[in-house]
Amino acid sequence: MAADGQERQPETMKQVSDLPEVCLAYAIALASPRDACRCAAVSPAFRAAADSDHVWRRFIPEDLRPWRRSSNSDKEAYLGLCYRSVPVDGDAGCRVWLEMASGAKCYALSARRLSLPWDDGEFSWRWAPHPRSRFGEVAELVYCTCLDIYARFPAAALTPATPYAAYLVYGTAAEGSRGLSYPDQETAVTVGGREVACHAVCLRPDDAEARKFRGGGVAAGGEALRRPRVRGDGWWEMEMGRLRTASTAGDEEEVVASFEVLGWYPKRGLIVEGVEFRPILPASS
Repeated sequence: MAADGQERQPETMKQVSDLPEVCLAYAIALASPRDACRCAAVSPAFRAAADSDHVWRRFIPEDLRPWRRSSNSDKEAYLGLCYRSVPVDGDAGCRVWLEMASGAKCYALSARRLSLPWDDGEFSWRWAPHPRSRFGEVAELVYCTCLDIYARFPAAALTPATPYAAYLVYGTAAEGSRGLSYPDQETAVTVGGREVACHAVCLRPDDAEARKFRGGGVAAGGEALRRPRVRGDGWWEMEMGRLRTASTAGDEEEVVASFEVLGWYPKRGLIVEGVEFRPILPASS
């Protein structure tokens, strides 16, 4: 009973879903694309807010928003940029797409954008189109004795405060390869000239062949060799190393990812599609 003698009406319990859709959308936009998708499953009110253009426009980097024009909504545009790569500033040799869960940028550099040994030599590399490549041509190693590959990329182009890994994307010629199965290969990643990763790898592990070469499949220093994995698109990839970008944009440092074969012996049959820089996904909870 109130002081004035009137009976007080019970207050109605308010829920988050009772907030105006614009308020819900503003809050969801501060989360991640993965969280926005989870919010859409909570209730019809949340779904309307989570699917709104206000939310998904925030997840699309400003330099990629021009690609929005061919989509019916910002969510559709975002998903399109996750499933397909687009040229960077009209450069066909550099393509960008978005990692779906976080919205971080992924990049692929074509073989033409890499530093290859003797790449001006007529008998070192053969350039040709490839049916599985995103680029107009790939580089096939015809013959060399010194093999080192470098990819250079501005750190400022990567999403800030994000862990990344660099990957060499490659295959081997149909008629076979030579000199790619020995355990004397290494990769490294440097940022601004500072080495942040260095690993012993092998592009084409062959244990029987490795045992004939320096006593087995263990690199100098006892590090176990990193092995490649085959991708869904048919290419192989080797992780070259990891880095973490600065917390703010504007970093003018250069990221360099390299692959090198330390032995001077004949090599052939390597097909280089390119190098990718992709964010590292957190372990599933």
